[in-house]
Amino acid sequence: MSSGQLFLVSAPSGAGKTSLVEAALAVEDNLVVSVSHTTRKRRSNEQDGVDYHFVDQPTFKGMIERGEFLEHAQVFRNQYGTGRRQVADLLAAGRDVILEIDWQGADQVRALVEDAIAVFILPPDEETLAARLRGRGQDSEETIQERLAEARLDISQAPRYDYIVVNDVFEDALKDLICVFRSRPAHLSADQQTRNNAKVIDLLSS
Repeated sequence: MSSGQLFLVSAPSGAGKTSLVEAALAVEDNLVVSVSHTTRKRRSNEQDGVDYHFVDQPTFKGMIERGEFLEHAQVFRNQYGTGRRQVADLLAAGRDVILEIDWQGADQVRALVEDAIAVFILPPDEETLAARLRGRGQDSEETIQERLAEARLDISQAPRYDYIVVNDVFEDALKDLICVFRSRPAHLSADQQTRNNAKVIDLLSS
């Protein structure tokens, strides 16, 4: 079995990254998201082990000391990290793995995984981004202004990514993102295609 592909998907808060990834998962059977660990408090609509693995600061610190993270970073005063073993196991099983990750974490992973493909989700403009953040109804105005300030730094990193998807019209952005997920050469390699089409090849070559 060939190993899967690692995709790194980044975006400023409010750009629609999570919604796009969830929609892609619904149509791409081999895609899976690696669930990150975080010290952030769980929101009322979130499930532990599904949205994140929610842990306290001492637990997170211990995981860092034991080298259990592929990457970790502090974002908005909270810690986030990607479990090394979980990602390795999924890739070894042939699954294509998505890391929803900020640019700092993406830098760490790209330094370790040369063939990781990095995708940046860009909002069409700052006004739309601000409207989306306010529309979620989850944050105070102070927090929204913090997120907008952070978004400017995030967006400055976009040219360093392999692909940029602009989330203006959601359906168009989803098509673009799926094209990236489907485009990797390994999906069309002779080895992979022989396994996928074994019956046809055996029938036509016999």
